Amino acid sequence: MPSLDATPEPISADPPHAARRVLLTQSWLDLAFIHWAADPAVVAPLLPPGTRPDTLDGLTYVGLVAFRMHRVGWLGLPGIPYLGSFPETNVRLYSVDSHGRRGVVFRSLDASRLIPVAVARAAFRLPYVWSKMDVRTEGDTVAYTSHRRWPGPRGAHSRIAVRVGELVDEPSALEHFLTARWGMHNMFFGRSIYLPNTHPRWPLHRAELLHCDEDLITSAGLPAPAEEPMSVLYSPGVPVRFGSPPRIPGGIPTP
Repeated sequence: MPSLDATPEPISADPPHAARRVLLTQSWLDLAFIHWAADPAVVAPLLPPGTRPDTLDGLTYVGLVAFRMHRVGWLGLPGIPYLGSFPETNVRLYSVDSHGRRGVVFRSLDASRLIPVAVARAAFRLPYVWSKMDVRTEGDTVAYTSHRRWPGPRGAHSRIAVRVGELVDEPSALEHFLTARWGMHNMFFGRSIYLPNTHPRWPLHRAELLHCDEDLITSAGLPAPAEEPMSVLYSPGVPVRFGSPPRIPGGIPTP
């Protein structure tokens, strides 16, 4: 049996694997990446079985990522203009599994379209929630707002504004660690699965956090950040493809 002590795969700015059968296509646009350092011992109980906190220099991270989802498409079909395009804000953690695969674990995903929220909750067991949301750009400033509707906690919110700075020519080890994630770990009908994704290399910009009033992190079961973020970045976005879970002999998805 693979061990949770397995060495994590190298951090790579480019996809380490080709997408198998494509399940989903989408674009992520106008992203703000805001990250706080966290104690791995605090994060560990919130991860799916078979995974552990992914760390860099002994620390793991809590991410608050706000963006615009654009034209989600299923099984190679063209993206849907209205239902497949909406603002989203997620709270995420960083994980590595017994095969050494690095990924993210979503603690919550606020989105403004009820039907995609319901489908993602039912079909993928992802913790999507329906929220009233908006993304506005004015000059070099991007503002994101979210106010939760269902299933709750009702009223959980985020109000974020960032000022976009210069393009990052050479991302640091931390910036690669936080953004170059090529899959997600999630519970699906009682077992852990790994869902891989591929996309072009991130175009990243430095960003200044102008405003951050949120309680999504505590609503996701994590302590409120006690310090300023360790990293604030912006990206204009990338097109993304999610492939089917890898399989081991016998056709069973690997955990």
